[in-house]
Amino acid sequence: MDNKGHPHSHRKNVDYRLNPFIAIWEVTRACELKCVHCRADAQTKPHPLELNHQEGIQLIDQIYDMDNPMIVFSGGDCMMREDLFELADYAVKKGMRVSMTPSATENVTIEKMKMAKNVGLSRWAFSLDGPTPEIHDQFRGTGGSFDLTLKKINYLNELGMPLQINTVISKFNYHHLEQMAELVKDLKAIMWYVFFLVPTGRGQQNACISATEHEKVFKWLYELNKVMPYDIKTTAAQHYRRVVLQQKVREQKLEKDVIRYEDTITSDHASVIDGLKRAPKSVNDGNGFIFISHIGDVMPSGLLPIKVGNVREKPLKEIYRESPVLKELRNPDLYKGKCGVCEYRYVCGGSRSRAYAVTGDYLESEPYCIYQPNG
Repeated sequence: MDNKGHPHSHRKNVDYRLNPFIAIWEVTRACELKCVHCRADAQTKPHPLELNHQEGIQLIDQIYDMDNPMIVFSGGDCMMREDLFELADYAVKKGMRVSMTPSATENVTIEKMKMAKNVGLSRWAFSLDGPTPEIHDQFRGTGGSFDLTLKKINYLNELGMPLQINTVISKFNYHHLEQMAELVKDLKAIMWYVFFLVPTGRGQQNACISATEHEKVFKWLYELNKVMPYDIKTTAAQHYRRVVLQQKVREQKLEKDVIRYEDTITSDHASVIDGLKRAPKSVNDGNGFIFISHIGDVMPSGLLPIKVGNVREKPLKEIYRESPVLKELRNPDLYKGKCGVCEYRYVCGGSRSRAYAVTGDYLESEPYCIYQPNG
């Protein structure tokens, strides 16, 4: 889908206190895979109480009315939702930027890919968590998943539809990232979406890479982004923004005062900090980001499973703007430990979901950050 005219296509200054930059709707929790890291702890069949078609339409309308953020249909496996393309078609016709993240199963046929292209989806995302069948299939808990994923990606490339590859970085694949980066290039992806494991759902803390390993990967990604033909985006890695800014400061001698107060950050500085010229400010759980579950529960993100409301009981706009939990998440001055005094807290803030998963407190410090603040 062409983004001309989309309210977020020119780094519009979105006020995250009022509206999210991106909304994720878990359209179903059903999935045929058994991924070892699964946030949703997905089930084999749809939940009997998942939002019905009309409720889905109403939710799309509510998301649109919040300054038209990007909407992502996720799961489980969103392809197991029978009315998926009807919902996507409705959203696209409203002028929304729509993406989806289906699992690579036999549910993904070339016919459905054609439907997605005809509807006008902005891109299609597949998960690939290793450069070999041994690594990926172990991670996905399903033999043959790697080969099936490549087969589906080839279909997508034949149709000329933009491809996004999602990879969760963990102990399973940490030593194979160079191969992975080359594979993403070979598969002609336009974006590599790199997730850093948060120990929630089926994800285990002993599978997370260390704080030092996080830092090494961040610096490597920064350099990789200069030479690869695809964009690189990170999730649950807010401290990557700190690394990007530090590297930019070294390279371009930017004024360091830009990081001290959020209100002083211009759109130009914001694009430098982000490194990708997308979100005008740092997106974090509940702060520019909102998640709606398959049964309508609203959470700061799928990785921070604290229910702050339900769209069957209260409008999404009201939940997002008035929830005490979300208000706390949007105030970096409330953060604890070193995150609370860090000079980067307005452009980083650490992963609130990882802080919650590891410590039980979403305001605690990012547990996998080596930086010692000056504050």
